[in-house]
Amino acid sequence: MATRHTALEECQPHRRQSVKTHAPKPPTTLTIEEIWVQFHQTRASQHRNLLMEHYRDLVRYAAERLHAKLPDKVELDDLISAGTFGLMDAIDAYDPARGVKFETYCAPRIKGSILDELRSMDWVPRLVRARAHQLAKATHTLEMHLGRKPDEQELATELNMDMEEFSRLQRDANAASLVSLNTKCGDAEGEKDVYEIDVIKDHRSEDPLLEAQKRDLKNLLTKGLTRAERLIIVLYYYEEMTMKEIGATLDLSESRVSQMHSSIVA
Repeated sequence: MATRHTALEECQPHRRQSVKTHAPKPPTTLTIEEIWVQFHQTRASQHRNLLMEHYRDLVRYAAERLHAKLPDKVELDDLISAGTFGLMDAIDAYDPARGVKFETYCAPRIKGSILDELRSMDWVPRLVRARAHQLAKATHTLEMHLGRKPDEQELATELNMDMEEFSRLQRDANAASLVSLNTKCGDAEGEKDVYEIDVIKDHRSEDPLLEAQKRDLKNLLTKGLTRAERLIIVLYYYEEMTMKEIGATLDLSESRVSQMHSSIVA
């Protein structure tokens, strides 16, 4: 019996080696090109998650660039969370056969998702919008008078402001313009002003009804949650990502994600 046991033990390493030789390549050892190929073949969540981890820095880059133009009251984390939704949609819709690099393809979608969030927040006060219009009017007046574009000091003088106050106004006005909330499209006949945001076509949405249904479903299931909490729910239950993968995507520790998830479902 001892001899048979020894023989079996001697054979087992060879058996394991044979199995390992025919085992599929682990996802973590794949190149990004191989991950894309497998994702388009299988649409497996594990490959989608790897793609999200690989490209998450694009979200942070876009969020930080936009955040630099916004008032301090706008949280960077909210922009990153919004941009991650844009990255998710871009990964699902990307077709490499079109010959466009993914980084080029996803950039406007990430930015668009962040701007959508800013519009939904409607953080631009009426006073800021009015003063932004005042700045545009002063700029036009001085251009007509001087025959050139006025400098900041001339604008501040025209508006009866010191440079510190003018800098704050300029920052808020640029931010308001960024999300297309302060630019009227001609003269509206009704009581409500019509802004560019109301008439610009969203080229990202190929099926408006389907997109609206998907958005309404997510909003219904995550109503009352913060943006970060909503994203955790979507990534965990819709995308089937692990706590560790979610943490890597959101730049949070696995324990922090687990803690937030427990708080949400409690």
